[in-house]
Amino acid sequence: MLSNTCKYAIRSVIYLSINANDGNKIGIKKIAEDLEIPTPFLGKILQSLARQKLLTSTKGPHGGFGMGKKPEEITLMNIVEIVDGMDMFENCLIGMRPCKTGTNNQHPCPVHNQFSSIRQSIYDLFNGKTIGQLITEMENTKEYISL
Repeated sequence: MLSNTCKYAIRSVIYLSINANDGNKIGIKKIAEDLEIPTPFLGKILQSLARQKLLTSTKGPHGGFGMGKKPEEITLMNIVEIVDGMDMFENCLIGMRPCKTGTNNQHPCPVHNQFSSIRQSIYDLFNGKTIGQLITEMENTKEYISL
């Protein structure tokens, strides 16, 4: 349901929340290596998050990325909206025009009504779950969770 780009973005924000404490910056190469994400691709993702002030970015030999907001202030929806946009919450699951937002839905697609409640559940989950909550849940598990 989420693009790989969005999954990488979420993992990166979790990684930085855990490792870039007290205004510390982490270099792109270190992040890419630890998360096993190609550096140029990760750079584009992190820059888009920095433009929206979720992260901070400093150039130069001692630069890198850090947190622009507290993990408790960043919801999954904040990241999804920046990276993937809101299409999955606004457009038809199978691409039919009658279901598109802004129509009167007199003749919705065959899965419209069934998907509507699923879409709302996903929206509520992403809107209500913060990076801080995810980190707490990861720390409370007895098994190692790999980013």
